[in-house]
Amino acid sequence: MKVIMLQDWIESNPFIALLAAVIGLVLLYLFSRIVFGRSLLYLTSLTKNKYDDIIAKSLRPYRAAWLIPFIVLYILAYLSPTHQSVIENLALFFILWLVALTINGLLNAVNQIYESSSVFKGVSIQGYLDILKLLIILVAVILSISLITGESPLLLLSGLGALTAVLLFAFHETIMSLIASIQISVNDLVKEGDWLEVPSFDADGTVINVSLYLVRIQNWDNTITIIPTSKLIETSYRNWRGMQESGGRRIKRALHIDQTTLRFCTPQMIERFGRIDLIHDFVAERMMQIITYRKEKGKVDSPLDGPQITNVEIFRAYAEAYLKNHPDIHTKKMDFLVRELEPLPTGLPLEIYAFTKTTKWNEYERIQAEIFDHLLAAAKFFDLHLFQEPTGSDFSHALRR
Repeated sequence: MKVIMLQDWIESNPFIALLAAVIGLVLLYLFSRIVFGRSLLYLTSLTKNKYDDIIAKSLRPYRAAWLIPFIVLYILAYLSPTHQSVIENLALFFILWLVALTINGLLNAVNQIYESSSVFKGVSIQGYLDILKLLIILVAVILSISLITGESPLLLLSGLGALTAVLLFAFHETIMSLIASIQISVNDLVKEGDWLEVPSFDADGTVINVSLYLVRIQNWDNTITIIPTSKLIETSYRNWRGMQESGGRRIKRALHIDQTTLRFCTPQMIERFGRIDLIHDFVAERMMQIITYRKEKGKVDSPLDGPQITNVEIFRAYAEAYLKNHPDIHTKKMDFLVRELEPLPTGLPLEIYAFTKTTKWNEYERIQAEIFDHLLAAAKFFDLHLFQEPTGSDFSHALRR
């Protein structure tokens, strides 16, 4: 009897009833916000576990608190028989989207927890979660249309076949991104933490995120480059992960020796070079070959007769011995050589081709600088000059002469 009287009052006072319903829903939201939202955030702040903080933040409890008022609205819709259907559909519409957004937030939390756990090795699952979130939104859209039109969701789904071409056109980028994301994941092409160099996008830095649609790269100047996932598959790029996993980074740099300073060594030069510990045995062996030849041949008419030794040969042997004794250079597990390249107008290139035992950028640069600082300074001891373009001081000295 009381329910019938309340229904009659609502029907005769619709504006007052609507105002009362709005005020009641707001008060109920404020109550659920305090009881549900703040309580959840407070409880998570008491624990030392970071995962519950991630879940609470992703669920957005203040937004989820709206579920309670709309659930109550749906339950009490019978109090207005004339508008019961409209009120129920409206309540279900908001409940549907609040649930969809909450589930998507939970998927975001799953991704954050996975990436912050010890099992994460840079292989992102965000692309798959994005697909799942997209499906949830699609289901929510279909159910929303069903609520508005009153048609069965199954009927709407059966009609999607006729719209396949339209959907393929509308979701072309999504489909291409999905295919690219699967290729990247299956073939292990790119993962978070990789050093990626993409010249066509002017990107050079660390991959910080791989999602369904985008790959985010933080460049070395701390700028962010965003590359569509589908475009990354189509363009050329260099992934330095192999170098990082190998445990060695290549040094490939040459000293350019002034060719006018190359000469055969005199006995005095050989004696001086033989006192260097690193190449003492090498110089003694080469000198023994020269002495043996001269004993066998007797008189030597020309300095070009028989084996000779040059200052650049000894310097090359010294550079090799120096690198072999360097604690930060691979000499056995990876390629290692000191070689002469084709003479150029800029001099004779003496190239160092070796690998450091570290892949860290700052350590690598320090080791490389240390090596070439030493060799640049040591070249003068072997009576060798390194080539460089003449400067103003060179011209001034020439004029004074």
